[in-house]
Amino acid sequence: MIFIDTNVFVAYYNKRDTHHERSLELIKRAMEGYYGKIFTSDYVFDESVTVTLVRTKDIEKAVALGECILNSEIELLSVDETCFFESWNLFKFKEIEMSFTDCTNLSLMKLYGIDKVMTFDMGFRDKGVEVVS
Repeated sequence: MIFIDTNVFVAYYNKRDTHHERSLELIKRAMEGYYGKIFTSDYVFDESVTVTLVRTKDIEKAVALGECILNSEIELLSVDETCFFESWNLFKFKEIEMSFTDCTNLSLMKLYGIDKVMTFDMGFRDKGVEVVS
């Protein structure tokens, strides 16, 4: 099982992103079943379509990304109240040095037993998960 982070989705839809080509390869491998079941979250969805819109200034690309996620084999996990407050507790510790959304990713991964994260964010290293980039 693998959890896909925002920056992979953003790079996938932004040809100017330095990780664009690599994101194409990673997403293709994931869709072919290489990593098993694929997950992301409602927070990652929000962040991905918003960042894609801001960086590309193209609503059609942002919508296409959203539709791609929603109409794929990717399971969209929701941050519930328990996960929210667990993530908040992680976020408050200065040594974590991650965004709140990244803290929700870690909380969801722990909850669902997901041990791999597809990301270009090196902040996930040394957080008890395998980084695929």
